Amino acid sequence: MSNLAPRQPDATPALYDAATLAVLAAMEEAAEKHLDAIRPHNTKRGYANDWALWEEFHDWLAERTGHTLPLTAVTKGTLVGFVVWLDTIKLAAPNSIDRRITGVTVTARGRGVEVPKDATVAARQALKPLKNDPERQARGRGKAAAVTPEQLRQMSAAAAAGLAGLRDRALWLMAFGIAGRSAEVAALRADGITVVSNGLDVSVPAVKGRPPRDVVVAYGKNPDTCPVRAWSTWRAAAGITNGPAFLPIDVWGNIGGRPLSAEAVREIIARNAERAGLAVRLTGHSMRAGFITTSRVAGKREEKIRAQSGHTENSPAFWGYIREADKWTDAASEDIGL
Repeated sequence: MSNLAPRQPDATPALYDAATLAVLAAMEEAAEKHLDAIRPHNTKRGYANDWALWEEFHDWLAERTGHTLPLTAVTKGTLVGFVVWLDTIKLAAPNSIDRRITGVTVTARGRGVEVPKDATVAARQALKPLKNDPERQARGRGKAAAVTPEQLRQMSAAAAAGLAGLRDRALWLMAFGIAGRSAEVAALRADGITVVSNGLDVSVPAVKGRPPRDVVVAYGKNPDTCPVRAWSTWRAAAGITNGPAFLPIDVWGNIGGRPLSAEAVREIIARNAERAGLAVRLTGHSMRAGFITTSRVAGKREEKIRAQSGHTENSPAFWGYIREADKWTDAASEDIGL
């Protein structure tokens, strides 16, 4: 026979005794560990990106209010504000915002934060009309527009004054020069960028499981679009010798110590393209696409371009860019007697 005490009729006690609380706490901890262990790697990485955006939102909010809120303040106000910020500042697609809400709430609860149900309900109420907007739903779809040297010159001419303008110009020209992904540009280190006689030796870090690579960036003929001059000017003005290559700057011109996120890199490029009045909306990937097509039109060899961009030999994306660049080279409709 069992020595356990007979089960009492189900009831909801006002308070649990200490032993019960200890068992429940241990089971809560075990459940969190189990769920974390079985959670797919991509999901964990996505949640980490969501939380990085939550941190960036708080930095943005602090610049405007003059007060830094704790990251644990996941309330109706902050979560709805996060939705609005993602929509109006980040220009994120509604489905992406929906995932960000989940990522932030799951991460917060994993850190012991009690997220009120009315906060998540309000956030999704704020999101609902965005999901009914076709233009918002179309955000992020389709192939990124490849930037051209002429558009880079337009962006350079329209760049803001001060440190922020120097950083932004150096950032987008570096992204173009290394054919870099936004995450790679965000991960660049100042001590991994060396000025040499012909230009720059750049160590592009490994990101998202992709291998690192070393590339060279030559001096540009036009000073306004030369990545080497832009980098040297920003580095001297910011006093950067090591650590992150590109740093946040607040509205008062103060440089932060934390590296920019990949999202921030994309925002800087998109914002400056809009500032220059470009007819197309550029994204972080536009610099990478633009380098490949521009280099190909200039007659550079495929293997040289791939070494710069880090594409594999059989990459469909790479060959798509090459076909786009080659479409007017000896076009089938050219000089056929029409």
